[in-house]
Amino acid sequence: TEKAAEAMAANSSPKVIRRIAVVVAMQEEAGPLIAGLKLSKRVGGIPGAPSIVHEGAYEGGFVAVVTPGIDGKTGVNLIGTDAAALTTFLAIRHLEPDVVVTAGTCGGFKRQGGEVGDAYCVTAFQHHDRRISIPGYDALGVGRREALKTPKLVKDLGLKTGLCSTGNSLDLAPDDDQRMADAVAKDMEGAAVAWAADLAGKVPVLGIKVVTDIVDGDRPSHDEFLENLHAASTALQAAVPKVLKAIILKPIDDL
Repeated sequence: TEKAAEAMAANSSPKVIRRIAVVVAMQEEAGPLIAGLKLSKRVGGIPGAPSIVHEGAYEGGFVAVVTPGIDGKTGVNLIGTDAAALTTFLAIRHLEPDVVVTAGTCGGFKRQGGEVGDAYCVTAFQHHDRRISIPGYDALGVGRREALKTPKLVKDLGLKTGLCSTGNSLDLAPDDDQRMADAVAKDMEGAAVAWAADLAGKVPVLGIKVVTDIVDGDRPSHDEFLENLHAASTALQAAVPKVLKAIILKPIDDL
């Protein structure tokens, strides 16, 4: 029938990106981006979670910036893998994005040529602090997942690329460092976002990370992070809209 033919044609055509959810861990990181995109706060956020959603039309499509929210006991941002996974899973269920972007700050590595302010487009995600020495469970612990492939985007925007390694501690433990030998970025959310997006319907994930501190440098990461957070957040605000503009309304396999 005619309807069946139309359905088959739609299924065979490359999926076009119309809806994007940008998951950002900290309010300080998200603020400049929300302002730059002129997004409006969604009343009620995401039911069942403290997540905060700002959303709106963008370049003919739809963009939402989602943050996990504020911890009720400590009053600080809900950073780390637990909040990132929960927020991503629920955001996908309620916002139905075609692509999830995990955007935020990260640690960079001197050994990989990283410098404060560098912007990376992530090629893959992994965990570095889940050490499970049992066959099968060791791979589960690492949890490696590939990011959405974006060769044209990387070339057009001149972004650096590489592996993003995720863990729940800001310091650098020797065992973790060995597992991050190939990483260019160290964060606290990326691999969790990728896992949750896979679980929620195999939604592709694109990672954009801006360096605030040098993990293998001479200064304590927490001092350098706090010192450079504002500048890195501003750099993130400059990078992410370019990425969104480059992928919105484009076929997902032609980025």
